[in-house]
Amino acid sequence: MFEITKNLCKSVMEQELLNRHWQDEVYLADACMERFIVSSEIPELLVEEVSMAGLGEFSQGYSVERRDPEIHTILFTLDGGGCLTTRYGVQEISPNSVTVLPQGMPFRFELGDKPYWKMAWILLPPVPKWQQVEGSLQRVEPTHLSESVWSLLNLIHQEVQGRATFRQLLLSELTRIMLGSTDVHPSNASMRVQSVFNLVEAQLHLPWTVKDMAKRSFLSEEQLNRISKQLYDQSPSQRLIRLRMEKALDLLHHRDWSITMIAHRLGYPDPYNFTHRFRKVYGCSPREYRKKALL
Repeated sequence: MFEITKNLCKSVMEQELLNRHWQDEVYLADACMERFIVSSEIPELLVEEVSMAGLGEFSQGYSVERRDPEIHTILFTLDGGGCLTTRYGVQEISPNSVTVLPQGMPFRFELGDKPYWKMAWILLPPVPKWQQVEGSLQRVEPTHLSESVWSLLNLIHQEVQGRATFRQLLLSELTRIMLGSTDVHPSNASMRVQSVFNLVEAQLHLPWTVKDMAKRSFLSEEQLNRISKQLYDQSPSQRLIRLRMEKALDLLHHRDWSITMIAHRLGYPDPYNFTHRFRKVYGCSPREYRKKALL
């Protein structure tokens, strides 16, 4: 199949995900630990229009899949992580990130290859207060607020049967954080660009363009170019090439991956273009590099 020069990766993957039979299911291995914050114990949740929240430390196996969720799901990852699958692709969930999953859109998140995942999760009803989530994309992006959200929810959990005024104060602060973290157009442009390049790195097989990356960053192409140079000292196109070439070095150490397979995996439908690009960056062909690396 790898003799075919046409890149089928994007169309096949998207078609499989679009046609996927989504299910409502949850799996937690015996080693998983989870604490729930519910309105029957914390009635102030209803005042702040939060459906439920929780703190989780997951290992050995964990997954949640929803077919047609009626509420918004927000995940703040502190440590470890997992992967998110939506109709449009698979994205890594890394430490210090927020995952935004609006209602009505199917998803699956799971531990995957990661051994551990520490996260705080919050479920929000589809009410006007959270309307910015309803108009948002399913996404994972960097945040510096994961530890704050975890700490707030931990304190709230400790106040079950405790001080109502203190619980209300903590929940008000949590709401303030949530309103900023779930904005359709996050305020920090640099964080948005980093988030997009995290996605690019996880889906190098896709035919990324600067226009695509700018659109996902909610920026113009000129703004994306400027911020990319500030963050990486590279233009978006140069950054994309660098990510692909760095991954190529890793994959070339696996002898069972042919050069053609690697080229397709990294978004080069024509292996000759991949070889030309690799030689331009590293001064030798992929085959020559592999021969030296595997001596």
